[in-house]
Amino acid sequence: MRMNRFERARLIGARALQISLGAPPLFDESIADPLQIAFREFASETLPLTVERSSHVAD
Repeated sequence: MRMNRFERARLIGARALQISLGAPPLFDESIADPLQIAFREFASETLPLTVERSSHVAD
């Protein structure tokens, strides 16, 4: 299943926060901006986060 734009933004934002708080980047360390690092990790499919969807839909 494809990821929607909200899920993509949430993953990239969460990873950027982790990097800014000291988590080691999994991509090029010469980039200083945590958001750019997170975006590149997402684009290269090395982002260590996943989306879990529940099958429950609220009425």
